[in-house]
Amino acid sequence: MLGKKDIQNRKDIELLVDTFYDKVLSDDIIGYIFNDVAKLNRAEHMPKMYDFWETTLFQHVVYKGDPMHVHIVLNQKEALKKHHFDRWLNLFNETVDGLFNGEKAHLAKTRALSIATVMQIKIHQQNQQQ
Repeated sequence: MLGKKDIQNRKDIELLVDTFYDKVLSDDIIGYIFNDVAKLNRAEHMPKMYDFWETTLFQHVVYKGDPMHVHIVLNQKEALKKHHFDRWLNLFNETVDGLFNGEKAHLAKTRALSIATVMQIKIHQQNQQQ
């Protein structure tokens, strides 16, 4: 990890998110969720993800959206299971560690764990209500 810089700006976030989505979209375990179920339009989606992570890591409030609702709707199309979240988190952490080292990199991994945990709880609650 020595020699790697920390996440410092929007350009770094774009590199992180683009590299992460390259992995996710080609992944044997969760790629189909993004490609076939969500039918992810990368041109539309990526700027939202850049905004989300810029807001999350730097408190520059540029993201406007409700990711929880989007994932609850997605779960209604295809059940999102613990192993899906675990794989997403592993790929995210692997991407962060491969590119960056420092306080913001650690924060990104901590926030990703928090996001995955909260989404799983909310999806579980939603499933219980149906």
